[in-house]
Amino acid sequence: MIQKTRTGLMADLKQPWQMHLNGGLFLLLLLMSAWLILIQIPSWLNAALLLLVIWTSARFYYYLFYVIQKYIDPSIRFAGVFDAIKYLLGRNRG
Repeated sequence: MIQKTRTGLMADLKQPWQMHLNGGLFLLLLLMSAWLILIQIPSWLNAALLLLVIWTSARFYYYLFYVIQKYIDPSIRFAGVFDAIKYLLGRNRG
């Protein structure tokens, strides 16, 4: 049975198999998207740039959800990437 979350749009994942399935589907989407980009414009430069985008996106995500929460401000928790970016943009720079 699907339970409504606070947004009412999606259910929270409760079971480990659901989380693994979700991760696997994200990986499949990543691989299919990369493959479609590379068959559209095949070149070593595009392959390298695509790998760089994937790697830096993962590192930025790690920064947002691990580094900030573990080392910079342990009291903060983000609901998603946009909340983390709003937090960074709203910080007092002085």
